[in-house]
Amino acid sequence: MQASLAVIGGSGAYHLLTRNLLGEEVDCASVETPFGASAPLHEFRAGDSTFLFLSRHGETDYSLTAPFVNYRANIYALKACGVRRIVAWSGPGIINRAYRPGEFVLPHDVIDETRNRESTFFKERGIGFIRQSDPFCPEVRDALHESMHHAGLPHHEQGVYVCTQGPRLESPAEIKKFRIVGADLVGMTLCPEAFLARELEMCYAPVCYLTNYAEGVVQRDFKKGELFEGMQSGEEKTQVDAAIQQFPLILAGAFSQLAGEDAQCHCPHAMQRYRDKGMIGGDWKSWLGPV
Repeated sequence: MQASLAVIGGSGAYHLLTRNLLGEEVDCASVETPFGASAPLHEFRAGDSTFLFLSRHGETDYSLTAPFVNYRANIYALKACGVRRIVAWSGPGIINRAYRPGEFVLPHDVIDETRNRESTFFKERGIGFIRQSDPFCPEVRDALHESMHHAGLPHHEQGVYVCTQGPRLESPAEIKKFRIVGADLVGMTLCPEAFLARELEMCYAPVCYLTNYAEGVVQRDFKKGELFEGMQSGEEKTQVDAAIQQFPLILAGAFSQLAGEDAQCHCPHAMQRYRDKGMIGGDWKSWLGPV
């Protein structure tokens, strides 16, 4: 199983899998890695594009919450399959009132508030000081922007995503703190995923569909037994479900621009100074620290 492009699907990904909306599936396998087994990798063909698809949270339902995703195994597996560029999707909550549920955002920056997640491949090694001026690949972000523009899908071209530990949702005071420090969106999945991809010199950028207002942004009554216990109205759920159905179109447009093009960004050179110093060699698998 080999492909240069990959998608990491967030919440709702299993719906696209079960409805066969991503193209023609030609293979599926989980990859054994030094960090355990990856999530199943599905190989799809859609038009002229071949890509791998990984459902971060499970394939039958939302069966694995963000703190317990094996991010290292998933990223390692994609690298081992030849992936050079990753599009990730996430369904965060809204902190910035300028945004609305069901809208799309292309985050440009991130605040990492996670704890106790394995966040590097380079444990007990003297490497990994990687600059994060652009934590998300600008070329992949540009391709996503152009795809949505040509498809007539309105979206926000920038946003700061704060990644929390989960699985619990955030308190009103935490959301207020995140707003003060400049966060627009709050979710649980982009860290350490983005940082791990950069360590292995892969391009990575997310596209977000907005699911609900975060706690304290809009006052909502508690509704027992409902999704988010009432933080999402019926109309907003309809808008969010409609947004998820647009992902195959967004991905097809982005991949048509990225396929066959050599990356001109800095992502594939994140570890170059360590190569120049002789601290690492050409085989990326030899870079890893203890598991």
